[in-house]
Amino acid sequence: MNMHASDKEKILAYDRPVPRYTSYPTAPHFQSVSQKNALNWLTSIPEKEDISLYIHIPFCEQMCWYCGCHTKVTKRYEPIERYLTYVLAEITLKANMVGKRLSVSHIHFGGGSPGILHPQDFEELIEHLSHYFDISADAEIAIELDPRGVDEQKIKTYAKNGVNRVSLGVQDFNDTVLSAVNRKQPFDINERVVSMLRDNDINHISFDLMYGLPYQTTSTIEETMARAISLNPDRISFFGYAHVPWVKKHMRLMPEDHLPNKAERYDLFHAGAKTLKRAGYTSIGIDHFVKPGDNMAESYKTQTLRRNFQGYTTDTASTMIGFGASAISHFKQGYQQNSPDMPVYRTALEHTELPIKKQYILSADDEIRRDIIGKIMCYGHVDLKTYEEDFSCELERLHQYQYDGFIHIEDDVLHILKEHAMTARLIAASFDAYLPEQFQNPRHAQAV
Repeated sequence: MNMHASDKEKILAYDRPVPRYTSYPTAPHFQSVSQKNALNWLTSIPEKEDISLYIHIPFCEQMCWYCGCHTKVTKRYEPIERYLTYVLAEITLKANMVGKRLSVSHIHFGGGSPGILHPQDFEELIEHLSHYFDISADAEIAIELDPRGVDEQKIKTYAKNGVNRVSLGVQDFNDTVLSAVNRKQPFDINERVVSMLRDNDINHISFDLMYGLPYQTTSTIEETMARAISLNPDRISFFGYAHVPWVKKHMRLMPEDHLPNKAERYDLFHAGAKTLKRAGYTSIGIDHFVKPGDNMAESYKTQTLRRNFQGYTTDTASTMIGFGASAISHFKQGYQQNSPDMPVYRTALEHTELPIKKQYILSADDEIRRDIIGKIMCYGHVDLKTYEEDFSCELERLHQYQYDGFIHIEDDVLHILKEHAMTARLIAASFDAYLPEQFQNPRHAQAV
């Protein structure tokens, strides 16, 4: 590589599709599952161990054209109401299979749009979970919300039932950008929802923002970040949009000729990151920015930060049980994913069977590489001497990154320079045993 090239030019030259590493191995490597294995994993959870729960609500009132989630658009509530009966049945089935009352330290409601649930149905869902699990008094109960579908009654219900963290899907505050991705969402809607949350003592608020959308410029990103900062969220996730219309056909509906190119995406991210850092937010991992007093900043300092299918998290539980179509569970033994096909999901539960479609059983090598990749993604730092394995091949792959000044390796300690955290996915990929296959996998997004 040209030694006189700028850091930007060097990073863009390395850019290629790699996983986001919300798991290792990643979901494309999950395999067919046996009911026996699934049952054994549930029954083997230690009784005194805290666990986490994830509930997937795969419905939205409108499709956003950037969306890569497993969700379905519906204008009627009946399919949602029907779906909820199956989620409740799955909770009952899995809890009975566990065979003991477990303590829960984290609950996450994701989607889709979990806020689409009517207040009484959300309350019923919480009550059902409480019937089968001991939800700790200090448990983090988080929900992802589309601000457009939130009203005061829903927020009061969330507060009443222990929700203490809300992640608002903002994406951008520029009307032209939002219109281009079919998500018209005036600023005052977000402002009103934030105010209502705080009035109901839900004070831990996160924003999800994106770069790489049509019509975004460094100026509009700086304006969006200024508006976000004015609402004073604890955390801001600043994700890179992955344009994969061959996977999600609705992405073709956005004006593709106005999508930023690689160099522009790089500038968008750095413009947003600089604005947030100037406002006092601390950079965490590859795409999170948090206030110094937030517990994620503390987890980063104490190196208890984790990365899972919801992104960066303070949740340290080694078991997460997922409920709902496409929901992923993780256990010490590996991963299990429910069928994303709604009829298949329903039929399994009607026959009192686990609705699991895929699983992955971790090998000893997988566990080591998962730990290494997790440390790289969370901290940009890993001491390879703590592992007995020989990683000379992986270090050889990283030689050019060290030559170009993105990382420092000395005595088998790898460290990504803070200003080059954007390369973390590329560095982590060097430890991925399934790398050759993944580099050809179009489902993965570009690293930058």
